[in-house]
Amino acid sequence: MSLQEDSFMTDRPLTLMAVHAHPDDEATGTGGVLARYAAEGIRTVLVTCTDGGCGDGPGGVKPGDPGHDPAAVASLRRQELEASCEVLKISDLEMLDYADSGMMGWSSNDAPGSFWKTPVEEGAARLAELMRHYRPDVVVTYDENGFYGHPDHIQAHRITMAALEMTELTPKVYWTTMPRSGMQRFGEIMREFHEDMPEPDPAETAAMAEIGLPDDEITTWVDTTAFSGQKFDALAAHASQGENIFFLRMGKERFGELMGMETFVRVQDATGAAVPENDLFTGLR
Repeated sequence: MSLQEDSFMTDRPLTLMAVHAHPDDEATGTGGVLARYAAEGIRTVLVTCTDGGCGDGPGGVKPGDPGHDPAAVASLRRQELEASCEVLKISDLEMLDYADSGMMGWSSNDAPGSFWKTPVEEGAARLAELMRHYRPDVVVTYDENGFYGHPDHIQAHRITMAALEMTELTPKVYWTTMPRSGMQRFGEIMREFHEDMPEPDPAETAAMAEIGLPDDEITTWVDTTAFSGQKFDALAAHASQGENIFFLRMGKERFGELMGMETFVRVQDATGAAVPENDLFTGLR
């Protein structure tokens, strides 16, 4: 059934589906909206594509170092993900359980079973089945560059967009993003918390400048200030990755001041809702 044949207003509960690459991604970019919409009675579905096995092991052991056990890391990260979902009051967790591909250029990109090497059609077919089951009104994922070039984020984008084409069921689709003004502010804050941080090289600075969007290209600004404490606690639930989660060093109060707005670019809409908008469900309720 196409969008044109289906009425937006149904007896089903409104449903948000967020498609993320790894355990902890759900909290970083969408923890606020997941918590906010759950509190408003909207069904929240999280699809996590990989097992997170390329994350840090106990004691901060890095992938590839002696003692790093991807299977053990994946098991721990699943427990942490479930704890994060509890904090955010996520209704349904679905795990595709592909092997974490690691950062771009790592040998794990090409490992058997890695998400990066999985044919898009295969991942999309599995995700499409979940979309048919949950019939999300809003789907959120990454942009075509996975926000910052991570292979698993890029692959999550690819299978999501392919699954949406297969199903033609979702009225509104969004990609997570950051305003360029916000990226500049984060750079300043990172230096504040890392006084010994070396000056980035020009190439790195240029790459960072391309992340996110100019403020006037962002279509959707969702105020999640009231849920920033839950978002912080959800990030903190991923304790094994604490070394990599910079935001936790701010403390909850400062975090709340800086992370109270989540921003998106709307890439599919069948409601005719005007932009900019302040609600992912504008036009649906």
